[in-house]
Amino acid sequence: MINFNVPPCAENAMKYMEECVRNQKICGDGAYTKKCSQWIEEKTGTAKCLLTTSCTHATEMAALLADIQPGDEVIMPSYTFVSTADAFVLRGAVPVFVDIRPDTMNIDEKKIEEAITDKTRAIVPVHYAGVACEMDTIMEIAGRYGLKVIEDAAQGIMATYKGKALGTFGDYGCFSFHETKNYSMGEGGALLIRDPENVEEAEIIREKGTNRTKFIQGKIDKYTWINYGSSYLPSDMNAAYLYAQLEIAEEINSARLAIWNRYYESLKPLADQGKIELPVVPEGCVHNGHMFYLKVKDGAERKVFMDEYLKAQNGIYAVSHYVPLHTAPAGQRFGRFHGEDRYTTRESERLVRLPMYYGLTMEQVDYICEKVREFYLG
Repeated sequence: MINFNVPPCAENAMKYMEECVRNQKICGDGAYTKKCSQWIEEKTGTAKCLLTTSCTHATEMAALLADIQPGDEVIMPSYTFVSTADAFVLRGAVPVFVDIRPDTMNIDEKKIEEAITDKTRAIVPVHYAGVACEMDTIMEIAGRYGLKVIEDAAQGIMATYKGKALGTFGDYGCFSFHETKNYSMGEGGALLIRDPENVEEAEIIREKGTNRTKFIQGKIDKYTWINYGSSYLPSDMNAAYLYAQLEIAEEINSARLAIWNRYYESLKPLADQGKIELPVVPEGCVHNGHMFYLKVKDGAERKVFMDEYLKAQNGIYAVSHYVPLHTAPAGQRFGRFHGEDRYTTRESERLVRLPMYYGLTMEQVDYICEKVREFYLG
């Protein structure tokens, strides 16, 4: 069986985790948490990075920092993970779903403005597969209407739009370090803060509503309860595991891109014949090899191709992706879809994600491509 995903693990991971134990510092905001945050700040150019327990929690923090209130509306794609919507539903807000572009599977930037009402407070673009949304257009709309922009860049670390890191355009950006991501700490994430004036409030929210960060920095002689908040700090052991990967981030990124390119080049003849469709990376976007997907004819063909043929007959574990949120029970209860669902459902039913991880061999990629060709060409 060729697994769909194998979590990345760098050579120094165990050594760094053992160091945390020896130093008796395994809780949040230890040395490795600081190293990871500094690495992300230097790599992306964001004003501040705060490591979190998940991308979900990073998005929840962003919703708090954006002062999202009950009854507010937040525009986002329906084709995304549930956390994108959950963070705002927890604040009593209404997710307003709009259609996606069929080429990138990202939010259709042309559908955003018509979904804006006097209750709209934020736009949440999701950079699917590490390919950027059209951020120039989105930021221009947000500026005209005075809206916050919170980037769901869960899949976007090491990817850029017109030379700028994903997660750094909006007021806040959210990364994921889940075990399925390019760089992993098991469960984990990061909140990127664009504007320095928002950093102190973010640190308070992240530290259970206290000014403990200032205390640790020696700026006050004791800390106390300042505001609402929660415990969004990951263990320093998790950060140590992650930092070992960040040290070789370019190596991991290059390996994933090589796999992506091998898939694309091998399967392009099938796409040219109209048998399948391959990912599209628009001009100005540099992706990170987060995933490789193809699109088949429809849901019925996907079931036979993915479950019966690839997995059962050939030992290749491919997967589908999101059930559109507006079709889910909670999506119907908490949100609404604005406009026509022309592409969201149709495209989601056609998409197949092939195995992709650091350590997948070219021999395995070639085998997978061979089996895909055999399915369509016999």
